[in-house]
Amino acid sequence: MFRGFESHGLRQFLMMRFLNLFLESTPLTKNAKALRRDNPRHGVLKARSTGRNVVSLLWRGLAVILSATLIVVGYSAATIANQLKDGGIQLTDANGNAIAAPANLKGSINMLLVGSDTRAGQGGGFGSVTSNLADVIILLHVSANRKNAVAMSFPRDLMVPFPACPSTTGGSGYLPQSLGQINATIANGGPGCTLLTIESITGLKIPYLAMINFKGVIEMSNAVGGVDVCVANRIHDTYTRLDLGPGMHTLQGLQALQFLRTRHGIGDGSDLSRISNQQVFMSSLFRKIKSDGVLTNPVYLYSLASAAARNMTLSSNMTDLSVLVGLASSLKKVSPDTMTFIQVPSQGGMPAPNQGRVQLVPDQAQLLFTKLQNDEPLVLAKSNPGAGAQATPAPSASASSSATAPAATPSASGSALPDWVRGTKGSSSTCSN
Repeated sequence: MFRGFESHGLRQFLMMRFLNLFLESTPLTKNAKALRRDNPRHGVLKARSTGRNVVSLLWRGLAVILSATLIVVGYSAATIANQLKDGGIQLTDANGNAIAAPANLKGSINMLLVGSDTRAGQGGGFGSVTSNLADVIILLHVSANRKNAVAMSFPRDLMVPFPACPSTTGGSGYLPQSLGQINATIANGGPGCTLLTIESITGLKIPYLAMINFKGVIEMSNAVGGVDVCVANRIHDTYTRLDLGPGMHTLQGLQALQFLRTRHGIGDGSDLSRISNQQVFMSSLFRKIKSDGVLTNPVYLYSLASAAARNMTLSSNMTDLSVLVGLASSLKKVSPDTMTFIQVPSQGGMPAPNQGRVQLVPDQAQLLFTKLQNDEPLVLAKSNPGAGAQATPAPSASASSSATAPAATPSASGSALPDWVRGTKGSSSTCSN
């Protein structure tokens, strides 16, 4: 409502004027004015009843609260907007031409989420590694009807061809590469090069990019008050210094970051195990956001937007606060049962010098990419998380309840994905393994 007014003083004046108009239009205020006009200027005034005094006090209190709220919200929105404008990555094609921002948020949405492992500016406690790699790569697709969403994770050890990428510091840029480890794309041409690589692999246009660092993970987990995760077997990782016993844990801050980064403490120690472990966290986070009504509550949305503005690097087409909130709101109709977290199909067994790396399973991967291109739902019949996690039935689940539960509509669920797809349903409770 107050967007477009750059003067903070003018914004406050407009908010106060709005409050005054609102108060003057209410029956209670109108009646109070009438009473003041009817009272004589001299003589004994009739005492007001206790009930009316209480109502008057309550109304004044409400007016003060409403006024303060409008001022705080307006100030917070202006602060977030300024923080967003200070950063932003201009996405470009392979020739360095700026990619035009989408005209609106209609249709399906594709966004790339990149977790950087840089230690620059992160403070102590994360080791002295000087690398700058794409530690986490997730493609988020939200369907045009806003009933389905999928978060597809790409292993950092995946070997793929690199497209040509423009330089982020000037110069001729980077030539295409026949085969390279995907997490190195961020060193070639920044996170925009990682995005161009995922576009090349999937055949999708991805207009939005969000990159988060270690501090960002800590702040975002704090913003939601922590995330509950289940641990099946003890996790003891001397690399990330994570030590969790079996059972339920509420993770936030540094501990949440350690959980998302661990790979030596779960499964077979591979990045594929780490992805399935991360999906334990992400599916629980999504359920919490849905159950707490975060995506339908403007206060929560602006709180998350504030955390994102402080701790994430966004593509320039996301630095408008209304766009950022609109993108978050696109998930509000997606139920946990139609929110899918999957791994891109990949396998090991590569020859030297790429032992220990993984490659796409071409036919399986292309089937999923084609479904995304056609905006078809990617829904799991049941969770199949992989080595780093295990599925656990909900405590209230029973054969009789599942038999009588209403089936999801075909438009929302589509046909179930094949059994070879590794992933987790947003509605399924899984445990780190």
